[in-house]
Amino acid sequence: MAQSEIGFPFLFHEVPYVRACLALAEAGAFGDLRLSGWCRAVPADVEAAVAVRAGGAGLRHYNLSISTSDQMIAHKFRGKLDRSKIIEEMVAAVTVAKEGLRRAGGAPGEHSIGVNAEDGSRTDDGYLLEFALAAKEAGASRVRYCDTIGGDSPGRIRERFAKLASAVGIPVETHCHNDLGMAVANSVSGALGDLDAGQDAWINTCVNGIGERAGNADLLSCILAFRYGFGIGDTAAIGDPVDLSWARRFGLWAAYAFGQPLPPAWPGLGRNAFAHESGIHADGALKDRGNYELYDDAELGPFPADWFAREGRVVLTGEYGGKAGFRHVLGGLGIEVADGEEDLVFSLVQLCASATGKPLTDDELRLIAGYPRQLALLFPGQLTPAG
Repeated sequence: MAQSEIGFPFLFHEVPYVRACLALAEAGAFGDLRLSGWCRAVPADVEAAVAVRAGGAGLRHYNLSISTSDQMIAHKFRGKLDRSKIIEEMVAAVTVAKEGLRRAGGAPGEHSIGVNAEDGSRTDDGYLLEFALAAKEAGASRVRYCDTIGGDSPGRIRERFAKLASAVGIPVETHCHNDLGMAVANSVSGALGDLDAGQDAWINTCVNGIGERAGNADLLSCILAFRYGFGIGDTAAIGDPVDLSWARRFGLWAAYAFGQPLPPAWPGLGRNAFAHESGIHADGALKDRGNYELYDDAELGPFPADWFAREGRVVLTGEYGGKAGFRHVLGGLGIEVADGEEDLVFSLVQLCASATGKPLTDDELRLIAGYPRQLALLFPGQLTPAG
């Protein structure tokens, strides 16, 4: 099951984005992807998040976070919360989320509440178990173990996950940082600990490993590790079958959007990931790619060939573009705009290009043309609201 944590729905400036995402999900733009919101484990924050809706749709999945380690209790909360108060606050937040989901309706299987133990890797086993059991009793369906400072190790995290998941009886979700270069290894090992305990595995990842400080676990690297390191993930019996033909487009577009070029040796996507120069390697790879490659580069799909990156005379559509250029670009991409929506799509192209400060990619243009009324929610008061 794929789930995306789309933001902080209790923050006023993120509400338009969350509403637009909810509307896109209702319209089918994300397929079966589940959308979740991150909140502090504070009842008032959760109340604000529950109130965010797009039409009749609201968030059905929440992750509620609070620090659990003695380090954080002493040097972050500074006497405001102790161990018992942390559990009390967490349980109150879960109760609010649970009631909000009950009011929203729908089958229980369509809802989930995850509880995050921030700095879980520095939280002792006894208190972590107490915290997780209280979260489960309050209504949480999984607990997120956060290696907040990136200091865990693969052997330790697998053992802790297996022990905790077995004792609590719900999945323990990985959230690993890369301060020691082990975010992927720790994420995979933690997930294997879940499987050791007979529980499902949930793994937090980011595209290209982007995240705070040294980053989080890279999405593609984790998938490749499970598939080619452990033989897990190829069949629907294990989980959703993963089609990696999006990998290059997704990763390179993210690098472009965030202005963070990928290192040459980045797994799967770096420019040297499938480069062979030494005579022995080149000769062997030409005879059979399996001699020096673990997986075929074709599995990762094509490189993006976006309109803005093409050589020669290029007409762009964006912040300052006119209708003629707009129609030329969409026509060249074979994008059709629904009757009566051209003005709205044109305005959205201008606003989105202005917001990003970059030429829009082909798929961004396709998304805008396909779901203009949902994306209008990004700009409240500036465009016709979604109906």
